[in-house]
Amino acid sequence: MTRFLRFTLVLSLLATASQAQFRKYSNEFLAIGVGARSLGMSGAQVASVNDVYGTYWNPAGLNDFDGNFSAAAMHAEYFAGIAKYDYGAVAMPVSGNKKLAFSLIRFGVDDIPNTLFLKSADGSINYDNVTTFSAANYAFFASFAGKLKKEGLQYGVSAKVVHNQVGHFASSWGVGLDAGAQYLVKHARFGAVLRDVTTTYNAWSFDFSPEEAAVLQNTGNAVPTSSSELTAPKLIVGAAYKYELKKFSVQPELDLEVTTDGKRNVLLSAKPFSIDPKIGVEASYAQIVFLRAGVGNFQRATSDVDASKITTVQPNIGVGLKIKSVSIDYALTDLGNLSQSLYSHVFSVKLDLHKNP
Repeated sequence: MTRFLRFTLVLSLLATASQAQFRKYSNEFLAIGVGARSLGMSGAQVASVNDVYGTYWNPAGLNDFDGNFSAAAMHAEYFAGIAKYDYGAVAMPVSGNKKLAFSLIRFGVDDIPNTLFLKSADGSINYDNVTTFSAANYAFFASFAGKLKKEGLQYGVSAKVVHNQVGHFASSWGVGLDAGAQYLVKHARFGAVLRDVTTTYNAWSFDFSPEEAAVLQNTGNAVPTSSSELTAPKLIVGAAYKYELKKFSVQPELDLEVTTDGKRNVLLSAKPFSIDPKIGVEASYAQIVFLRAGVGNFQRATSDVDASKITTVQPNIGVGLKIKSVSIDYALTDLGNLSQSLYSHVFSVKLDLHKNP
């Protein structure tokens, strides 16, 4: 029955999208994050990101990539493997010491049963009428980065195209822009990124056959119509500092995510701005072996024990290994809270190629 419930959930989401104009959690799959290194630190990356993953976290971080080509890939599965999350990116230098990068994200659920015609006209159950479809979110990023005249100050921008596809029933296209900056001074790094700076626009269209629309109406469900939704800008600021002792180093980072779409259930909640902190740390030995940890997604919840208000937090951990030009990273991420955990495994790999001396 779980598989059939998933289809019911999809239908309710379609009905909600058809009515919305300005959604608080529009394109929320883009808030998950990419890369096992980053996710092991709970997404505290806006200041410390310094490689091809900057296409997502902060395009200004692409400036620290000093090779002639870099590629990265990530795979993760959530909710006992029901949802699959994949990411791929490439980066390269261009003229004037500028950097160019492209990346693609897919978050999807496949083989969802379409039970619209499970019941025949005479009311009997006919499982031969059940087909399957996929519901997937896609995002394509094209990023450009460069350095300003002031030493240590660098910038980056990412143009993104967002596409959502739910079987043949619904699809949407959207465009947006992210802009970021970093300032490097000695062992300290400061970063800021403004996501959806132009307010990302998504246009939805729906395609139900007359027979499908009739089933929805007869069962008390709304038939979605074409609509649009907007994603409000979000500001993320962060600071990191690297402590070094011979071959050992430790780099903590604190990020503050400031949303502009009203009150949210986060640590600092208000109107129109809410602030969600993220804390991460990375320790390394000789820049070969890495240990990472982080906490984020602080929320107010009701205790199951005495109905009192409590604060929940999601901890993550990770490890990494760098051998010459290859980096392999793993993260154990928590989608629940300390008392109700939903752990997922994240793997990513990165290849950096340098010109021969």
